[in-house]
Amino acid sequence: MCWICDHPGSTVDDYLDEVRGKILRRGWTVQYVESPRMPFAYTIGLSDYDVPELLITNVSPQRALRVLNGSAEHILRGVELTAGQQFTLCGCPMLEVVEVDHPDAHMGFAVALYGPIRALQLVWADGRGRWPWAADFCDSESRQPVLGVRARAA
Repeated sequence: MCWICDHPGSTVDDYLDEVRGKILRRGWTVQYVESPRMPFAYTIGLSDYDVPELLITNVSPQRALRVLNGSAEHILRGVELTAGQQFTLCGCPMLEVVEVDHPDAHMGFAVALYGPIRALQLVWADGRGRWPWAADFCDSESRQPVLGVRARAA
């Protein structure tokens, strides 16, 4: 259930105050968006460090937290993520970085707090190492929308 649903009578501004509190405690937070069509999650707060926010699509809340928090920690330790780059995190599949074309279309609470933002999507390979742009990705049983144009690695 969402925070606003669990707090009847609260406003979006009340929720943004909650988000600000989480950012103050940790440096960023992860917003998970439940959807039967396309669940996704994104960071809020990395903009304070002058780095892009991160986004991942079609994964469970637990996996989203693991990937986004792990990637945010790497970035804040000085590891730069760039479009086209591929990397792994412990216990996670191979990831490829894609620049998000329109962060404002999906990352509403980050935009509400920071205005125009830059965002990177962490696109994941399936269990056989296939990417969502491959015809046989996940044996066509799962979707992973990619919210930008894939860059070639430098």
